[in-house]
Amino acid sequence: MNYHFQAHRQVRKNLLGILQNTSHEDLLLIPDGYNNNMYWNIAHTVATQQLLHYYLSGNPFRIDKYWIETYKKGTLPNLNVQKSEVEDLEFLLTETSKILMKDYDSDFFSDYTPYTTSFGMDLKSIQDAIIFNNMHESLHYGYIMAQKRAILGEKY
Repeated sequence: MNYHFQAHRQVRKNLLGILQNTSHEDLLLIPDGYNNNMYWNIAHTVATQQLLHYYLSGNPFRIDKYWIETYKKGTLPNLNVQKSEVEDLEFLLTETSKILMKDYDSDFFSDYTPYTTSFGMDLKSIQDAIIFNNMHESLHYGYIMAQKRAILGEKY
């Protein structure tokens, strides 16, 4: 699992770079053809990670339920996000990754409720969930890069 945790840290580092190097206005702008913004995509990855890993293993969330309720699948972007919330999300991106690794190493996820994702993947264990979550976060990173290109006209 070390490789999968390394991949998780890297995608989180990439998402953090977007938060830190994109203007507040651009983070919240919904480009034409999209139904959400860069900020929502990043916050959504944190909320989904908690649901896939903690909720489905019967454990308490490691973040405030505000993040889950506001950014879970099916929610709409909040266009009035304060800069302090962006800073909180920066912290959560890094800390939830660290906490996940510690919890995994301490066998915190002994139970896991099987779940079929909307992507069509069957998750039967925390290991499956960690691997799938990396794919999910990478997918949203791709959306974010496309949104940034749509907003800024940059080529990556």
